[in-house]
Amino acid sequence: MPLLTRMIGAPLSVDIGPGAVAHLAPLLADRRISSGGHVAVVVGPGLGEEIADTLRPRLSNADFVTLGDGGVHEAYELAKRVRAGSFDAVVGIGGGRTLDVAKLTSTLGGLPMVAVATSLAHDGIASPVASLEEGGRKGSFGVQMPIALVVDLDYVRRSEPEMRRSGIGDVISNLSAIADWQLAGAERGEPVDGLAVTFARTAATSILHRTDGVEEPDFLLALAEALVLSGLAMATAGSSRPCSGGDHEILHAIDHLFPGTARHGELAGAAALFCAVLREDAGMAADIDACLRRHGLPRTPAELGLGEEQFVAAVLHAPATRPDRYTVLEHLGLGEQEVATRVREFAAAFA
Repeated sequence: MPLLTRMIGAPLSVDIGPGAVAHLAPLLADRRISSGGHVAVVVGPGLGEEIADTLRPRLSNADFVTLGDGGVHEAYELAKRVRAGSFDAVVGIGGGRTLDVAKLTSTLGGLPMVAVATSLAHDGIASPVASLEEGGRKGSFGVQMPIALVVDLDYVRRSEPEMRRSGIGDVISNLSAIADWQLAGAERGEPVDGLAVTFARTAATSILHRTDGVEEPDFLLALAEALVLSGLAMATAGSSRPCSGGDHEILHAIDHLFPGTARHGELAGAAALFCAVLREDAGMAADIDACLRRHGLPRTPAELGLGEEQFVAAVLHAPATRPDRYTVLEHLGLGEQEVATRVREFAAAFA
């Protein structure tokens, strides 16, 4: 019998909306996840601690762990702890770093993971990737995606506006990543997964032209759903390809060379704009530029807090961050002087 469909890993439950945290305790006692709430709960600072306090009286069998620095070593230590405790699942409550530690912990411990996101800063809330520091450098680790996801928009609205805006930059950078994947398909014969592309493009276009913003509940709902779709795109592709191209190579290079420059999504949005210009895709560049402007996101090296020379250094270093990935950066193979010229022209055009 011919193969008619394929199976795609996806969460058992996705709960996005105001007051969603109220459904969390019953979810954690769901027999598909845990027979009686015997879960290890990894808690991040701030809003994560507040949510954990509301859960403690209702989850007497849970073990709550407050996150430290959030590095890879902490995930390894937590994995030992959850294996020794015979838990049914790992729960991460907090922002991106907390969820990434919980995802890696659950993967190392062979347990399902429930993500409770308190911010929408990037697509890590539902992705099969964890970005964590190890030995002073940030690395990406393949992990299992959450078995369930809860996003309480009441808590999200209390996060810093800059964190909510950051998620916009990460989502719309999908457009640049898709273009790079299709370029790799045309130039190198790399297989391009059309379904993963559909998820990633739908996520980006659902946000790209919206005129409301991060203070509006409808916009936050759309942004949360877009970030989930990005996670599904990566799970479908089996890699970060549909959401990470030359834009993320530049992002990771900036993180490595000039740590602390800007948030993940802020870097992704500006780098996607630069890659669209390199690609000479005027339509994509205009759409990304308009979206970044509308939401007050940085677009140029100066707005990111970088000098042009620093941005040039990041672009030159970018291909080394993903040696196996073919993007517009590898395709053009620009030398130092050529990159400097392109960056100078880009900065002047979008100043």
